[in-house]
Order: sequence, then structure tokens, then C-alpha cells
Amino acid sequence: MADPLHIVCPHCDAVNRVANERLADQPVCGKCTKALFEGRPLDVNSTRFTRHISRNDIPVLVDFWAAWCGPCRMMAPAYAQAAGRLEPRVRLLKLDTEASQDIAGLFGIRSIPTLALFQGGQEVARQAGAMDTGSIISWVQSRARAV
Repeated sequence: MADPLHIVCPHCDAVNRVANERLADQPVCGKCTKALFEGRPLDVNSTRFTRHISRNDIPVLVDFWAAWCGPCRMMAPAYAQAAGRLEPRVRLLKLDTEASQDIAGLFGIRSIPTLALFQGGQEVARQAGAMDTGSIISWVQSRARAV
């Protein structure tokens, strides 16, 4: 049996240990007892972003976006659909670059929407521009380990 994975709760941000083979069994948080996966992207601020990137053992896909961005709004439904298909093997986050300019600056986000894939706390891939659901899924699957 493999070591359990660390999964950050999307509700209370507690770090949970979940056996890899149990990810698809609708695990719940040991602290708040809510579902660890809901099949939708999680809106995060700077603090939550850092916790999810650094503490999740599964790949984390981040949509860097802003409310005023037309292509960002157009891609939002596709990104939500991708979350429903990629979870529980990938956590999907949305970070508003206007509200979290510190993180956008730290990662050098120059255009939005930008998708960035993180594993083990490190960025492993980046793609600028709006994508459809299928393209998001295939892009992630081709770049993430063990998806």
C-alpha cells in the first residue's frame, strides 16, 4: 500500500491524509466533515492559494483570472466542467489576479486567463489563453504525473 496523500480541505483548509486508492470514495475532511472534492473549482485568496499549492500531494491546476476579462469569463464554464472530470486526481483553483496581485506578481502573470499546473509546490507547466473543456483536460493529463 502506498503512503497516504495529503489533501487540503476546500472548506476549512485542514490537511487530511487519504489513501490513494480511496480518493474516488468521496472522502470527507477529518476536521469539518465536509466533502474533500466537490467537482468544481475552488476560489482562493493569497493565503489559501499558498496552502493548497504547498500542502496538496495531488497536482493543482490554477486559473489566474479577473472579473473584467472577457476571455476569462468565457472560459469559466469549461474550467468548471474540467473540474468535474479531473477531480479527485487534480485540484482546480481560481485566483482573481486583481484581488491577489501579490501572487500574480510573484508568478509573473502577464496575461489572463493563464493556467498553471503545480506539483509538489512547484510550477511544472503554464498555458496562456482561453481553452475549452477537452483542451484543458488533455493539457493537464499530458503534463501532470499520475493523473
